[in-house]
Amino acid sequence: MQPLPAEPDETGDAVGPSAVPARAGEAAVDTAGAVDAGAPEPATWSALPDAVRERIAELAAAAVAKLPVADVPRQLRPVAKFAPAKRAKLGGAALLAALGDSAQFRTAVIEWLREHRTDVLDPNAAESVSAAAAAVLLGESGAAGRVRLVAKNAEETALRAERDAALARNQRLEAEVAELRLELEQARGAAENVRGEREAEVEKLLRRLREQGVQLRRAKDAAEAARTEADRGGAAQAVELEALNAQLGRERQRVATERARAERASADAEIARQSAREAREADEVRLALLIDTIDGAVSGLRRELALGDRGARPADMVRGVTSGLGPGGRIQDVPALDRHLALPNVHLIVDGYNVTKTGYPELALADQRDRLIHQLSALAARTAAEVTVVFDGAGVLSVPAAVPRGVRVLFSDRGVLADDVIRALVAAEPKGRPMVVATSDRAVADSVRAAGAHPAPSAVLVSRLGRV
Repeated sequence: MQPLPAEPDETGDAVGPSAVPARAGEAAVDTAGAVDAGAPEPATWSALPDAVRERIAELAAAAVAKLPVADVPRQLRPVAKFAPAKRAKLGGAALLAALGDSAQFRTAVIEWLREHRTDVLDPNAAESVSAAAAAVLLGESGAAGRVRLVAKNAEETALRAERDAALARNQRLEAEVAELRLELEQARGAAENVRGEREAEVEKLLRRLREQGVQLRRAKDAAEAARTEADRGGAAQAVELEALNAQLGRERQRVATERARAERASADAEIARQSAREAREADEVRLALLIDTIDGAVSGLRRELALGDRGARPADMVRGVTSGLGPGGRIQDVPALDRHLALPNVHLIVDGYNVTKTGYPELALADQRDRLIHQLSALAARTAAEVTVVFDGAGVLSVPAAVPRGVRVLFSDRGVLADDVIRALVAAEPKGRPMVVATSDRAVADSVRAAGAHPAPSAVLVSRLGRV
């Protein structure tokens, strides 16, 4: 819920939810006008869970528009004029602050609810959020316990969601392992088939080689017989012997060719076996990597769910509270600005001419822009913050073609004020991102602070830039 804009009082100073002094010990007034001085607070308003805060804000929003003006704190009178659908959402923070600070307003709200909404003030309601909201409003002694119960239920719901997500991730990983194992088995089967085919081919070639050996032996026998016949038969036998020798040479050449082919087949078979072995080793490496990945995921999951010194502490999980650097706080000095610029993913938005005319008004406007942009570039390099500087585009004859690294320079279009560009930049950021707006313009500072940014006077930024 966004804080309300500040409402000026008779002196001109801003009066809003943050400007109302805390009056935790203020006396509570009942419908008869009796005063219960110093009634203890049953629960800390700033530490209420979001669900309880929203429920109390809805009840207070329903009552504030119906109460007499005298019973409504001054800072809540604009809230009472909001539309019913927007009253709790836009004015929830102010309503809660007034309930915690003003016993008179809280008593008026309770009496109105007792008269018009009798069903909402039951501390023993079955629904835990409604019971806790009623107990806090009524100041029941068990309100703190009911608030803790709501916070505990919300925390347990979040933990169950994280557990279910982790189980789903684990199931997906197990399915991937099963698929990889199936692929490995298929690859092994294919390698076995290839090896069988190669071995069958080698066996076939060896069988042919043996047949050629038999033929060679027969040829040798024939040659010997022919040689004997030639020795006995004369020249005719010699011619026949030469023919047989030529045939023998051809047979030897063919046998040599077949042998070379068999050797090549054997080499191919060896290459196939080597390829299958390498494929199997590659599959084993992939499986080992997958197993290591699963082990890392399981270890990470254990670290996420582990209790003790690792991971988030219980105090980090309490809802309804903010740190000292929460959105909307004013920055009054250079150390505070440094703390905000050290926040992760912080966005520094600078009202250009407002800062330059504070720091070095004697320079020409172009020189003021150049000096500020170079100083902001050095600041961005030191802090790692996202830096955007906005100048009024009216009267600018030429926009610089290049700017130092790390700084976004914007000029407002004709007819558009730089102040409106700054408000649009703040509104464009996601809720929860830390933003610092450097300006001494009171209206700009109040509007961006209401949107969740941290305004810092231009003089503070000029002092910080002087140390870069």
